[in-house]
Amino acid sequence: MTTTHAATAPDGKAKAQPGTAQPGTAQPGKTRRAKTRRGKTQPAKRISRSVIQVCLLIIGLIWLAPAAGLFVSSLRTEGDNAGSGWWHALAAPGQLSLDNYAALLQDSGITQAFWNTVLISVPTTIAVVVIAALAGYAFAWLEFPGRDWIFLLVVAMLVVPVQIGLLPVAKMFGALGLFGSIPGVVLFHTAYGLPFAIFLLRNYFAEIPKEMLEAARMDGGGEWRIFSQLILPLGRPAIASLAIFQFLWVWNDMLVALLFADNESQPLTVALQSQMRQFGSNIGVLAPGAFLSLIVPVIVFFAFQRHFVQGVMAGSVK
Repeated sequence: MTTTHAATAPDGKAKAQPGTAQPGTAQPGKTRRAKTRRGKTQPAKRISRSVIQVCLLIIGLIWLAPAAGLFVSSLRTEGDNAGSGWWHALAAPGQLSLDNYAALLQDSGITQAFWNTVLISVPTTIAVVVIAALAGYAFAWLEFPGRDWIFLLVVAMLVVPVQIGLLPVAKMFGALGLFGSIPGVVLFHTAYGLPFAIFLLRNYFAEIPKEMLEAARMDGGGEWRIFSQLILPLGRPAIASLAIFQFLWVWNDMLVALLFADNESQPLTVALQSQMRQFGSNIGVLAPGAFLSLIVPVIVFFAFQRHFVQGVMAGSVK
């Protein structure tokens, strides 16, 4: 058996043998290889990031192409739209004008339908958010008999398709005198929007630390004060996300409005559908009307985009 002894200096300290590395010092070969790997990794990361950004840009342009085409078509005359595609206007900007929008605003049926859509979407969104926030707080933090069973009943209503309730609700609204009116459409959308809204906000409110509520109660805060000054500010991301989804759902709906609204209370989607049925390919009216129906949800989404992203990412990072 062979034993290797380290050479010692006269002062008694061990002397490193040639070819051996001192503890805590990097070997030159390994250092060069690590630097080479780091040097190769950084450009690779930059290239991959650039490729991803280019791909996302291309996808975004493809996604926005129909909206851009609709907007350009709404600025062209009916003859220009019939003679060539909308992209030809990019080479001839003189074809673009606001005459179609001026004619649209003079159409009393379209303008009335636009305001009907606002009168349906805004109250429905407010009612769903307010009722769902109150119910979500009650289901999450208040103790009352049958709380869990009632919440299970609310969750079970999520699986009920909207088509099942059309006929019985229509008969009930006819008996109550609400059929064919804006309040009837608002009540229907509110009733069918509440189960998901309550489920969403209850689960979000339940994640709030219990110690915060106990501290507020020890300071003398009542339930209403806790709800208004603690729960609502903390739940703002989820509430904003719910409001955006509910507004978009009601604004773009046509099935419920087609059945429950009459000619005086029909929203913009139904008015455009009737215009298409009556006048066929009347692009001069349909294109600006469709773009008007499209641009309002886009404005609402970008106005609340920051809150929407916070609501989507809520709970993903502690």
